[in-house]
Amino acid sequence: MLYCLLCTSLHPRSWHDVPFVIQLGQVAYTATYIANDKIPDTSSADARNGRDIQGIPWEQLNITRKKYRQSRLEQYKNYENVPNSGEEAMKDCKPTEKGGMYYEFRRNTRSIKSTILHFQLRNLVWATSKHDIYLVSHYSIRHWSALSGVDTELINVQGHVAPREKHAGSLSEGFYQTQVSTLAVKDNLLVAGGFQGELICKHLDREGISFCCRTTYDDNAITNAVEIFNTSSGAVHFIASNNDSGVRYYDMERFQLFKHLQFEWPVNHASLSPDRKVVVIVGDDPDGLLIDANSGKTLHSIKGHRDYSFASAWSPDGRTFATGNQDKTCRIWDARNLSKSVHVLRGNLGAIRSIRFTSDGQFMSMAEPADFVHVYDVKSDYNKRQELDFFGEISGTSFSPDTDALFVGVWDRMYGSLLQFGRLYNYSYLDSVF
Repeated sequence: MLYCLLCTSLHPRSWHDVPFVIQLGQVAYTATYIANDKIPDTSSADARNGRDIQGIPWEQLNITRKKYRQSRLEQYKNYENVPNSGEEAMKDCKPTEKGGMYYEFRRNTRSIKSTILHFQLRNLVWATSKHDIYLVSHYSIRHWSALSGVDTELINVQGHVAPREKHAGSLSEGFYQTQVSTLAVKDNLLVAGGFQGELICKHLDREGISFCCRTTYDDNAITNAVEIFNTSSGAVHFIASNNDSGVRYYDMERFQLFKHLQFEWPVNHASLSPDRKVVVIVGDDPDGLLIDANSGKTLHSIKGHRDYSFASAWSPDGRTFATGNQDKTCRIWDARNLSKSVHVLRGNLGAIRSIRFTSDGQFMSMAEPADFVHVYDVKSDYNKRQELDFFGEISGTSFSPDTDALFVGVWDRMYGSLLQFGRLYNYSYLDSVF
């Protein structure tokens, strides 16, 4: 994974650095309207009455939504570490039916701006219930209540962050100006990872920071991903994947590192199986690994992708897992037979940066770097999907644990927001979503 801040080193032909309205060649929006940030939220009722879900005033612009969408598809440059990987991978993809309607638009909240610091790392939005969402906004880690609409800052990492509790192995001096690269929130534990290998842990039911540590002092220290899990005894642990090629297990009952595995390439994501026996490891290599969770022994190589992978997730069935790659595909695997992937699912314009399954295993979402989140009906053998179509970089996606809600963080200087969708239990089938 490249060491790259969005604000200083954008990947080629990126859209991050240009306000969305300027990209569109706006002609009617006034500078005052933009400066005062008066673009209102959009409700489901507004959308039903014909308003754009992001509040984009297409009627005032010199281009239609359809034409601008086409230009994005034609001009967006997918970042590749392996040249032409996306073109080659498209040959393997299965055709799927677009038009499923599983989650309907509920609200676009403009007061929530979920930002991104690294263009390849997109795990910055987490829902712990259909009302509680955690995200990163610049130097602030925040909680937003979908029920009350209240936005609360939990941690400000711009200045000094230090642990309030005392534990062996915790850095009492804390950190200054942490650049948050990844986030995970589950079971009352919040873990933020940083560009210098920082880990900041906070129990949501306690005051202050519980634990701070640095995974490594290596120059290549970025914390790429964190996964929180419960052991069979109910203890809360987490796995940190790092750019120094290490995977580390932390025990949050004892506040200590208890296992460190080293690999041959930077690890971008690791996912533990539901039975806690095996881990999927993906990173800066086209091939992934399936390893024994306890010993770290490699059980199987995962071959098929053509570029580097940044996403992985297990289905609740414990047999199926998915991997997301810069070759613009998500591959579905059966752990009982890894000779080849079961399905190859394609994106529209870029890498698959994050993957989530609903807790009941009914749906899987895969998010591209921008504009598209695809929700697959797993029970249809991934043949049917819903396409969420909007404009802006995707900071993260998260299903609520009860599967009732899906949240998508959108980063754009003008139209940054939090999109909320609600599950439909009487499915309809449409030609398109929006």
